[in-house]
Amino acid sequence: MAIAAPKSYDTSLGELLEGVGKGTHQLPEFQRSWTWDDGRIRNIIASLTQGYPMGALMRLECGGGEVRLKYRAFEGTHGISREPDYLVLDGQQRLTSLYCSLFGKDPVSTSNERGQKLSRFYYLDMRKCLDPEEDREDAIVSISDKRVVTEDIGRKIVLDLTSRQREIEELMFPANLVFDSQGRDDWFTEFIEHYGLKSEEYALWKHFKEDVLRTMEDYKIPVITLDKTTPREAVCKVFENVNTGGVSLTVFELVTAAFATYDFDLRGNWNEVVRPRICAEGKDIRTDLMQGVDETTFLTSMTLYTTYLAKRAGTKGSTSCKKKDVLALRYEDYVANLDALLDGFDMARDLLIGECVFRMRDLPYTTQLIPLAATCAYIGRKTFERQPVKAVLRRWLWCGIFGEMYGGANETRYANDIEDLAAAIEGEDSAMRTVNAAYFQSTRLLGLQTRNSAAYKGVMALVFRENCLDFVDGAPMTMVKSMETPPDIHHIFPRAYCERTGLERTKWNSIVNKTPLIARTNREIGGVAPSKYLPKIMKDEQVDGDELRRRVESHLVDYDALAVDDFDTFFLDRAKRLLDVIEQAMGKEVPDRASDETVAAFGSVLC
Repeated sequence: MAIAAPKSYDTSLGELLEGVGKGTHQLPEFQRSWTWDDGRIRNIIASLTQGYPMGALMRLECGGGEVRLKYRAFEGTHGISREPDYLVLDGQQRLTSLYCSLFGKDPVSTSNERGQKLSRFYYLDMRKCLDPEEDREDAIVSISDKRVVTEDIGRKIVLDLTSRQREIEELMFPANLVFDSQGRDDWFTEFIEHYGLKSEEYALWKHFKEDVLRTMEDYKIPVITLDKTTPREAVCKVFENVNTGGVSLTVFELVTAAFATYDFDLRGNWNEVVRPRICAEGKDIRTDLMQGVDETTFLTSMTLYTTYLAKRAGTKGSTSCKKKDVLALRYEDYVANLDALLDGFDMARDLLIGECVFRMRDLPYTTQLIPLAATCAYIGRKTFERQPVKAVLRRWLWCGIFGEMYGGANETRYANDIEDLAAAIEGEDSAMRTVNAAYFQSTRLLGLQTRNSAAYKGVMALVFRENCLDFVDGAPMTMVKSMETPPDIHHIFPRAYCERTGLERTKWNSIVNKTPLIARTNREIGGVAPSKYLPKIMKDEQVDGDELRRRVESHLVDYDALAVDDFDTFFLDRAKRLLDVIEQAMGKEVPDRASDETVAAFGSVLC
C-alpha cells in the first residue's frame, strides 16, 4: 500500500523547542526514555553555537489517521495536558537535551560517563566562545545545581555563578536564556549597568551576540513530517530505519502503544498474566521449555488465531499473521481471545513434553509453537485430548522438525498449518501442506554435528521417546530426571578414543554416535574404548551383563558391536535405527535409504 509522501521543512529550532514546551510536539509512549549524558549535552550545544548540522528530525502528524498511539510529553516539561499535533519519531534525544539545557529553567537531570546522576545548569563562556584557539566544547560550562565549582574538598571556590551579578562578572551567559528574549534582555540590561556601553566587555557582548547567539537563534533543522494517514506498519518500519542509534522498535511496542489508547497496559498484561502462564509458573512441573516465547511470538500467534476465526466467521477473507496483520490486531479481539490462546499454549506445552521435548535448549523450533498454540486454542482441550487428534498434531510436529521447515519467515506456512490441521481434525479434506512437503534425507544424519539444528534436537527427543535408560544407574531419562539432573548429548564412542584411533570425524561426531547421558555417566565413560568402559560400569556399579545390555540397547545401540569396539557395525546399525524412528514419527518413509548417495556416504544401504 502506497503512503502519502513525507514532507520536509526547514524549521526553526526555537519554534520546535517552543512546541516541546507547549505540548504541540510530544513522544509516542513506546519511545525509550531520554538517556544522553552531560558530555553529549555539552557537545550538541557546542555544535549548535557553531551552526553545525545535527541531522533531520522525523515526526508523525496526529489526528484522524489509523494510527492511534498513546503519547507523553518530553522530559523536562511541566503541566502539559493537551493532545499533541505531532509525535516525534526520531530526534527525542536531541530535542530533549536542547529543551532542558536551552529552554527549561530547572536544572537538567543527567549523568556523567560512569552513569552517576548529575543535576546541571549550562553556561556559555563568552570569552572562550570567541577565542579561535579554544575548543568550542570547552566553552560550554556544565555546573552543578548549586552553581558553584570548588576545589580542595569544597574549601576553595573557583567559580561562583549563584547570582546574576556573578554570572555577568564571570562573563558566563546562561544557556537557558538563548531562546528567552525577555530573560536575555533583562540579563543584558544588568550587563550594561555593570560594564557600560564603552567598555571592552560591551564590545565582547556585541561580538558574542552576533557570532554565537544569532547563530543559535537562526538555526533551522530539516523536519520530515509523515502524514496522519500513514499506516501503522509504515510507522513501525520508519521508526526502525531512523532509530539505528538505539534499540529497534518492536511490533509489540507499537501494539502496546495502540492498546494504551483503550487504557490497557499490554506490557503489564504480558508480564503479569501471559508470560507466567506460558512459562507454567506456579505449576508443579519445572521446565524452561517455553522461555523462548517472547511478546512478538505471542502476538503473532494471537493474530493467526483471530484472523482464522474471522475467516471462519466470514468477516475476513484470509488467515494471515504477517507483520502488517499483527500491527492491525484489534484490542477487542485480543481481549476476547486471550484465555483461549493461553489454553492453546498450555496444550502445546503438554504435547511437546509428551513427545519428550523437555527444555528450551532442546526445543527444535520456538516458531512452530505459533501455529501449534493457535490450532490448539481453536480445537479446545476436550478435542485436544482425543488420541486421533494428538496423532494428527504429532505427525505434523515431527514433519515440521525433520523437514526443517520453520527456520525462516514462515507466516504463510503458519496460516496453512492452522487451516490444514483444523480441517484434518474436523474430518474434512485437508492439504496437510507441511506434512506432504516434509522430506528427510539419510545423509542428513551425517550433517547433524551440533545442537543448533532442529533435526539434531528432534533425533535426541526421539531417543528420549524410546524410554532410554541411563548407562550407569539405569533410571529412565524421564522429564523429572531431565529437570533434576539434566542429561547432555555425549559421544557413545568417546571423542578422545575416536581421535586416537583415527576414525572419520564426519561419522564419529555426527548424531549417529551421540546420545543423552547424565554428567556422572559421561565422566564414568571418560575417553576410553567401549570395550573398557562397559566392564568398568559393570564392576563399579555391580551391574550384570544382561542389565547393562538392556540399558545400552534402549538408546538404539547394537550392544554386541559396541562391546568389541566395532565402530563400523555400530554406526550402520544405529543409523538404520534412527531412520526407523524418524519414519515412524513422520508417518512416511525416508526414500533414499538405498540411494547411491547414501551408499557413498555410509558404505552401505541403510535398509
